[in-house]
Amino acid sequence: MTSSAEETGQSQPQQPQPHKSLRVYQTDKIAVSWNPGRCISSHRCVEGLPAVFQPSARPWIKIDAAEADEIARVVAQCPSGALHFERLDGGPQEDVAEEVTVAPQPDGPLYLRGRVRIVNTDGTLLREDCRVALCRCGQSHKKPFCDGTHRTSGFEAE
Repeated sequence: MTSSAEETGQSQPQQPQPHKSLRVYQTDKIAVSWNPGRCISSHRCVEGLPAVFQPSARPWIKIDAAEADEIARVVAQCPSGALHFERLDGGPQEDVAEEVTVAPQPDGPLYLRGRVRIVNTDGTLLREDCRVALCRCGQSHKKPFCDGTHRTSGFEAE
């Protein structure tokens, strides 16, 4: 297992700088990247593969504890895009829908899936991803992105 910080620079100059604490965990079959600044603690990873995703352990991702197919399946369920994977063994990469879907979560954020491109008011690219969680409680410190504050702010919505 390898754990290291990695930059994922894009070719477009207007791209924001990659998160400096991006961590990559890999075997010879799969590489999983985790951006803690995007994590909203939905726990889909922990519930999906508790042998791999162990928040109280260090490192918290035990990349050798499951097969690459299982890890890829669970990582693709991360609603915020904090987790991503790259297959290194020729296995299938994440399927990205061309059409964007928006799914409001009860008492929580909007989950976007597909080829999502978020820009600020002057058109500068904030983020381009296939999974994004947007704030709708109005209390996030990372607007327009969710930071999980809805859980403690008393936000209610269908």
